[in-house]
Amino acid sequence: MSAVANTFENVKAVILSAHKNTTSRDKVSFYNSWAENYDQDVAVLDYRAPTLAANCISSHFSGDREGAVVLDVACGTGLVATQLKKLGFGKFVGVDGSKAMLELARQSGLYQDSKQVMLGEEPLPIQWVDSFDVVVIVGGLSFGHVPPAVVRDLCKSTKPGGYICMTTRSNQDNLEYKGFLDSELRQMENEGLWTCVEVTEVENWERAVSEHEDGYISGAVYLYKKL
Repeated sequence: MSAVANTFENVKAVILSAHKNTTSRDKVSFYNSWAENYDQDVAVLDYRAPTLAANCISSHFSGDREGAVVLDVACGTGLVATQLKKLGFGKFVGVDGSKAMLELARQSGLYQDSKQVMLGEEPLPIQWVDSFDVVVIVGGLSFGHVPPAVVRDLCKSTKPGGYICMTTRSNQDNLEYKGFLDSELRQMENEGLWTCVEVTEVENWERAVSEHEDGYISGAVYLYKKL
């Protein structure tokens, strides 16, 4: 990508174009076309969520990191796995709806396995129930992407005693979605499925791209432990 194209205004235009895609097929097509430039573009946005999520997991995980198996949901090109690898984690399984993103994730050499799954339209494999030491989803839980109910699938795939780390944006465009997500997380806690370990609200999450916001938007990192 040229230095001219890789400017904030150009990246903003790319992301805003995605908001016009209303079907899941359109979304996947967008991410397939964006995959090649994704890492450079989100760097322009000062996208901190992968690092924040990895640090949250690291601060609470006390087991064998090299042996722990991490399910990276909506893994994209592998930004979260890259950060977790730096923190001592060594085994990753990636899931994404975009074939092009998954191919880049595979090329990173971080993932022992990967699978294309349309979250919200098809469940995670039944053989993954109670399988993973850590399950993480960064970026997928937001308006127009993955429905909040998907978090139940994430919990099912986690070993008892394992951790589930999730992120979402807290900006105006995502507040209704965040409300539904928070409600689902609390309901699952009330059902005895997991317990909340930490919720961290972050002010400078990433640079704002919507037409009515400037500066940085806020976001949240959630960490739950399966019972």
